[in-house]
Amino acid sequence: MKDGKEFAMGKKGFVLCVCQGTCPSFKKMDIFNVLADVRREKIFDYVCLHPQLCVGDGEEFLKVLLAGRETDRLYIAACDPRMQEKMFRDAFDAAGFDRSRLVPLDIRNKTTEDAVEAIKGMVAQAA
Repeated sequence: MKDGKEFAMGKKGFVLCVCQGTCPSFKKMDIFNVLADVRREKIFDYVCLHPQLCVGDGEEFLKVLLAGRETDRLYIAACDPRMQEKMFRDAFDAAGFDRSRLVPLDIRNKTTEDAVEAIKGMVAQAA
């Protein structure tokens, strides 16, 4: 830990966004088991959950998360990747995060197991 910072440059972060957890497209998925399984795989330096990144506090969350410029690549499992790129661009720009370092994944309508496999596949493709 250098200068009291937990993360160093080049870290891979993962955010699971679940549309408040009430969207029917998440009903087959246990979101906490997805996070636990992904964390145990140790393919990310940190994992976190946000209920709805596309609203104001979601944008603020991304700005704060990325403000230290310690995250080199951010993986977000949520809705349509094109929507993610549009919705999060202002937060990325405000944080000085290169938008090309976003790796988006549509995680809707998956079981827990399918979601975990899709996330692992997303990382393998981005490598």
